[in-house]
Amino acid sequence: MRKTLQRLTLPFAFMVLSLPAPGKTVKGGKTGKQRAESTQSGPALLWRYPADLATRNLFYGPGGKEHQPHSRFTFIKEDLHGSNPKFLVHDENGVKWTVKLGEEAQPETAASRLVWAAGYFANEDYFLREILIENIPPHLKRAKKFVAPDGSMHNVRLKRHLEGEEKISIWKWRDDPFTGTREFNGLRVLMAVINNWDLKDVNNEIYREKHEPELIYMVSDLGASFGATGHIWPHRLSKGNLDSYRRSKFITRVTPEYVDFKVPSRPSFLYAGKLRAYLRRLHLRWIGKEIPRSDARWMGQLLARLSTNQIQDAFRAAGYSTKEVEGFAAVIQDRIAELNDL
Repeated sequence: MRKTLQRLTLPFAFMVLSLPAPGKTVKGGKTGKQRAESTQSGPALLWRYPADLATRNLFYGPGGKEHQPHSRFTFIKEDLHGSNPKFLVHDENGVKWTVKLGEEAQPETAASRLVWAAGYFANEDYFLREILIENIPPHLKRAKKFVAPDGSMHNVRLKRHLEGEEKISIWKWRDDPFTGTREFNGLRVLMAVINNWDLKDVNNEIYREKHEPELIYMVSDLGASFGATGHIWPHRLSKGNLDSYRRSKFITRVTPEYVDFKVPSRPSFLYAGKLRAYLRRLHLRWIGKEIPRSDARWMGQLLARLSTNQIQDAFRAAGYSTKEVEGFAAVIQDRIAELNDL
C-alpha cells in the first residue's frame, strides 16, 4: 500500500517541490516593534524583551500561580475546532476555560512556557491530572471516550480566557508585519527548537487586551511539539514523544549567511491520500529555511539564559515523568548549544 501511494503522489510532490518557495527571509535591521506596521486598530506586537528571563517561573507559566485552576467546573459547550477533543467550561468564579483532551495536552503546556520565556506571547495553559466537570451532556461528538460517567477525566490542558481579551483574527506566516525582523526569524527558530511542525496559519491568532492599543500576535496552538519533525505514522510519535524528539534532526544545513532547520518537515507519504492537505504542508517547509545565522544565534543566546531547573519545570508542569522531564530538557539544552555554536 505504501509503495502504491508513493507511486501516485511522488509526481505531484516533485512538481510542488520544483516551485519557488514563498515567503523567504527579507533582510532588515529593525526590531519587531519598530518593523511592525500600525493598523487601523493599533500597532502590532510579536515580542517583548524578557528582562526577567533568568528568574521566570516556568512551572506556572505566563498565568502565574494565582491563575492556576483549582475550582469546580461546569460544562458550557463542546468546541469542534482543531483535531483534538475540546470543550468550554466555567469555574465557580465565572472564569471561562477551554479544556483540551488527548495527545496534545502535555506538549502544549510545556511549549507555552518555553515560548513565553523567550519573550513571545502564549496562552495561560495549565495541565491537570484529573478534573471533574458538572452538567456534561450524555451525547458528545468527540470527547465521549475521555469522559467517565461521573464527569471526571484525566490528563487535560486548561486554557484560561482572560477577562477583556478579544480575539481579532488569525495571522499568516507569509503575510504579517514582522517578516525580515530578528524577532520573526527568532520565532521560526524557536518552533524548530521545540519541533512544533503544525504551523498552519489557523494556529496563529491576533488578540487585543482590555484597554491596550497593541494587537498581540501569537502562535496559539503549540500542541504538535516535542515529537517528530512532521506529521508521521503512528500519529502518537509526532507529539510529546521523547524518543521521537531525541532522534529527530535539528539543523540540516549551514551556509556562511543562513541556517536551515528540519522543522517543519515533509509529512509521511501515508498522508498523501489527502493530496490538498499534503501539498499545503509541503509549502510550510520554507518557515524553517534560510534563516540568518545571526538571528538563530540571537535566539540561542536568549534561551541560554534559562537554567536547567527552569527548562525542567516547563515539563514538570505538563505532568511528565522524572525521566521524561530530564530527557526533554537535555534535548532542549543540546539544541541551545548548537545555536550558540553557529
